[in-house]
Amino acid sequence: MSGPRVLVAGVGNVFLSDDGFGVAVAERLAGMDLPEGVEAADFGIRGVHLAYQLLDGYDALVLVDALDLGGEPGTVAVFEPDLTAFEAPAAVDGHSLDPAAVLATLRRLGGSVNRVVVVGCQPATVEEGMGLSPAVAAAVEPAAAEAVRLAAAAAVVPVPAGPDPAPVHGGAE
Repeated sequence: MSGPRVLVAGVGNVFLSDDGFGVAVAERLAGMDLPEGVEAADFGIRGVHLAYQLLDGYDALVLVDALDLGGEPGTVAVFEPDLTAFEAPAAVDGHSLDPAAVLATLRRLGGSVNRVVVVGCQPATVEEGMGLSPAVAAAVEPAAAEAVRLAAAAAVVPVPAGPDPAPVHGGAE
């Protein structure tokens, strides 16, 4: 294989309702033909596993997760985090690493990834429960398409990190 290697990683906890959004997107991608060099996987709450997977030499990471974006439930937005801002946690709990801690752990392990793009979805609820809310379930398909588009490009137009990520799907439709 020539060209960049890109990992699309769905993360989240399926036992906390909409927090399972990233997992649902990864499951959707599992049934698709992906572009050459693109791999998709469900990492759930296995943050340490994701950090070790990234040690295999990926050029880019598209991270799909439920995030509080301050918008309507089901709103999907894309942004690039500042990769220099992540501090390694003092202690690692393999079942509760958030994405920032995953990237800090990767750095502590001696690895790196050139670009990280986050595809986030505003949850309606992250209370205990199985299944996505209707608004978040409706966002899975557009988020999967956006993740594939970003991964296929292996480069995205930089979008500043912060409170105003670029929307790609309006919520509560």
